[in-house]
Amino acid sequence: MLEEVIRRRIRQEGPISFKEFMSMSLYHPEYGYYTRQVTQIGIKGDYFTAPHLHPVFGALVGRQIEEMWYLMDEPQDFYIVEFGAGKGYLAADMLGFLKDTSFYDSLTYLIIELNPHVQRQQHHLLSPFGSKINWVSSAKDISPLRGCILSNELIDAFPVHLIQMEGSSLKEVYVDKTFSEVLLDCSVEIRTYVSEFDIQLFDGYRTEVNLVLKDWLRDAAGMLVQGFIFSIDYGYPAWQYYSVERSSGTLMCYCGHQASSDTYLKVGQDITAHVNFSALKRWGEEVGLNTVGYCQQGTFLVSLGIDEMMASMLEKEQYLCEAAQIKRLILPQGMGESHKVLIQSKGMAGYPVLRGFSLRNQMEALE
Repeated sequence: MLEEVIRRRIRQEGPISFKEFMSMSLYHPEYGYYTRQVTQIGIKGDYFTAPHLHPVFGALVGRQIEEMWYLMDEPQDFYIVEFGAGKGYLAADMLGFLKDTSFYDSLTYLIIELNPHVQRQQHHLLSPFGSKINWVSSAKDISPLRGCILSNELIDAFPVHLIQMEGSSLKEVYVDKTFSEVLLDCSVEIRTYVSEFDIQLFDGYRTEVNLVLKDWLRDAAGMLVQGFIFSIDYGYPAWQYYSVERSSGTLMCYCGHQASSDTYLKVGQDITAHVNFSALKRWGEEVGLNTVGYCQQGTFLVSLGIDEMMASMLEKEQYLCEAAQIKRLILPQGMGESHKVLIQSKGMAGYPVLRGFSLRNQMEALE
């Protein structure tokens, strides 16, 4: 059905940009991947995220946010705002860890979720936490607050422009009614982006440009009177993202835990693009955010004490049984290397020092 909706749009208006195609594929109000009734997240779905691997991930994220609360002089009203909470596992694991702390009394958890079907699933999972959790459908429903804006594998799902170098001409990829690609002239905004990040393109080079990120950062920063923006995702600094090794871009599709680079094979499948963390840092600074730290997820979790936490959470035999899941969170062969953590602050004196970056802080890599 989504395929016909997109074809009809193209017949009426002509070829649409890949960004518009990706936007409709993921967020069409009725048939989009993230908005339709059937959800595909988790071990039995199309893909899984770190919270599906082990509860220790959420516990450690909670530990880091608790430290943020201390650094803010323990405000009585502290909000965690999570964009796109999926099944709700991250929220459940965080709150389960924090419920016995003094921080818990000051905490309110807000979930921004536009899919009512997913929201109902979250309600069911998170019902033990009662009034600690509230739901809104848009960031615009939230008044400026003190706390932490949290996103885990959110930015990779922002619709991106797809560009390609044809000879000496920079072109943008559009999609026609047969779901074939046509190359048209780029906008000034895209050319400005290519110049801003000094992207060296050659004939045939194809990559992505995420301009939605700038709008999201502006909105997220506007939600904070004081606090932090905590982003976890897979991606690279600009100089690695736009290297020769990635001359075909980073677009990937997921269906039933099978990865594919064919974005037109199944209309309505999950489509992702890696995150340019240099843009996250630079554009954040333009809207008043200070970058506190950046490193690989594995290093971040080790800095927060994953070993000691696992020892306290599990008996020895259980630890051995669950070691494989834990390793995927921290080792280079898994999410430990592919996923990065970037934290920004607003309204704080100087640059707060966070435990998650105590072993390594690689902010200089984002320049």
